[in-house]
Amino acid sequence: MMFHGSYRPADVEFLLKPIEIAFITDLAHKETLIQSGRRHYSEMLSPERVPSEHYLALFHKAHATNRERLARDCLRLASLLYERHGPDLCIVSLARAGTPVGAIVRHLIARIHGGRPSHYSVSIIRDRGIDELALDEILARGHDPASIAFVDGWTGKGVISRELTHAVGRYNTSRKVCIDPGLNVLTDLAGSAARTASGEDYLIASSILNSTISGLVSRSILNEAIRPGDFHGCVFFTEFAPHDLSQWFVDDMVTAALELDPATLPPTPARAELAAVSRDYMAYAKARYAIDDDNLIKPGIGEATRVLLRRNPERVIVRDVGCERVAHLVALATEKSVPVENDAGLPYHAVSIIRSAGDA
Repeated sequence: MMFHGSYRPADVEFLLKPIEIAFITDLAHKETLIQSGRRHYSEMLSPERVPSEHYLALFHKAHATNRERLARDCLRLASLLYERHGPDLCIVSLARAGTPVGAIVRHLIARIHGGRPSHYSVSIIRDRGIDELALDEILARGHDPASIAFVDGWTGKGVISRELTHAVGRYNTSRKVCIDPGLNVLTDLAGSAARTASGEDYLIASSILNSTISGLVSRSILNEAIRPGDFHGCVFFTEFAPHDLSQWFVDDMVTAALELDPATLPPTPARAELAAVSRDYMAYAKARYAIDDDNLIKPGIGEATRVLLRRNPERVIVRDVGCERVAHLVALATEKSVPVENDAGLPYHAVSIIRSAGDA
């Protein structure tokens, strides 16, 4: 049976297997399991909850502030993908941050250029690769490998774009096909995407909520519940339906993007410059905070937010603690008693540092 989460069937089809899972509530213990190598992060899931009224108000304020910028980048990304793949485009978004973006882009291409681009959302997991069974299913449905474009929301350090390149390269070799392994994003902080609409660190509003803006679907899961022949798993939070903003967000962003003039879109940024900033900051942060593991450093508003929502942060660093762009981060950090450090020289608006299990 086709699985669309809480989206409309025309928005997306998730090639994921809904499962039940015992949630890990002790974040310090979860971090110890991950960092010790005893469990992979994809095997576990922390519980989600409905955002508080205060946090939801921060979301709506952030959305209003960044709505036009996000609409501009969605429109730009839609244009880039259509130019490369044409009317037979098959969008494959990376669950789950890429799912809202893929749905918006699909609607924009359909409205502007006509046709019905396909949109699937599949799992990719750091150090585990992409769900090859999901790619098999897409090709089995008759999609030309050359029509496939992978979409995500943003890059942080470029880990997922590199994982995608490696995993799809391996898949192409084993299946004797030629799928473009490049990642297409709204904003590329790492300078590692194949195509991007922007290089700015701004607040993509969907990044600060969990399942209630991503089809009520959790991030992907790969544990003992996934048997041979299964897609990677997810939890479907049907109990959050009264609070779901998934369809509303897609519709609002499509409306905002269609109000813009495509001729006014700025040129895309230079990858080399973005990559240099990323490399320099990672080297600085590792020395400044005595960190050996790159995975403990999460640059950019989107990545910093996800740490506060589901990991065990040691600190949050912001460029300007009074800036509206990081108000939700300051609120979350205050709620979780996480220190907030102000660094006026930060090349991003925010960075989260995950607490080392040895310091727990």
